Amino acid sequence: MTTTWTAEELDRIGAADELDVAARRQDGSLRTPTTIWVVRNGDDLYIRSYRGPEGGWYRATKTRHEGHIHAADIDKDVAFVAVPDPDLNTRIDEAYRSKYARFGAQYVDPMTAAPARTTTTRIVPR
Repeated sequence: MTTTWTAEELDRIGAADELDVAARRQDGSLRTPTTIWVVRNGDDLYIRSYRGPEGGWYRATKTRHEGHIHAADIDKDVAFVAVPDPDLNTRIDEAYRSKYARFGAQYVDPMTAAPARTTTTRIVPR
């Protein structure tokens, strides 16, 4: 099991505007992918649910904490790891604001608001 990203994967996925995420069901099959935003902080990649804890893809990650992502022509099985660190969440907010500023406050503000912040998830290759 690989637990770190390669430099190329980090660069390509971190630069991608969107990422497709599919959580793994209890029986091991993958759910239908959902397209979401992804940000990079250091050597890690993070995702959040725009709809907060009620987001369907986010709720689905709680079943097995694993799934699959596709971005920038990279396909990878991943684990979903919760991020309880408030200081890290602040850096993730900044990454969302910086990377997605061109989409405007109507999209970026919800990604940095309390409901979405509670869903900050680190994606780790498996």
